[in-house]
Amino acid sequence: MNIRENIIHIASTLPAGVRLVAVSKTKPAACIEEAYAGGQRVFGENRPQEMAAKYQVLPKDIEWHLIGQLQEKNVKYIASFVSLIHSVDSLRLLEKIDKEAAKHDRRIDCLLEFHIAEEATKSGLTLEEAEALLRSDIYPALKHVRLVGVMGIATYTDDREQIRREFRHLHDIFVHLRETYFAGEDSFKELSMGMSGDYDLAIEEGSTLVRIGTAIFGEREYHKTN
Repeated sequence: MNIRENIIHIASTLPAGVRLVAVSKTKPAACIEEAYAGGQRVFGENRPQEMAAKYQVLPKDIEWHLIGQLQEKNVKYIASFVSLIHSVDSLRLLEKIDKEAAKHDRRIDCLLEFHIAEEATKSGLTLEEAEALLRSDIYPALKHVRLVGVMGIATYTDDREQIRREFRHLHDIFVHLRETYFAGEDSFKELSMGMSGDYDLAIEEGSTLVRIGTAIFGEREYHKTN
């Protein structure tokens, strides 16, 4: 599999306004370097320690996105360099990100993750939970985080109409939040949805960030840890 050619091909198919997040989780730095050689600069990881290790050895103009579930205790590993955290699913986590970002005199951009799939194993907020977060007394006091959009993962299914409905639902949530809580804030513009098997549908439903791993790097590689 030629990673560089895959990157160039996929990037050429994306319309204006849609950015590619190359999902490099479980892949070695050499694979990221190959994608980098193809012009890719945005990479997504789901393990903070793994992302921190890669950050140390790879070019510093890479834009790192944390796309997996994030535990509060692990925010410290990425707070000094992460560009965007896709998976904020609680006010407590947002508070922790704010606290760690302050230590580095940074403001970290974040997305609110919503549960749009039928599978109970998927994480994320309901609209009611998100609105409670945004209306809380705590949220306005957070000065080292900035909410710039939403993220969601569709059901793993062959039913493409179901996937489309779920993406459309997330788009509706995005529009509602933007109009209700972020009116006039141009920074609230990101809709992160779509992966290797469904990103075409996601783009049709308004995605601005597509998270693609398998179609670039091949199947994931898992390593046992003690």
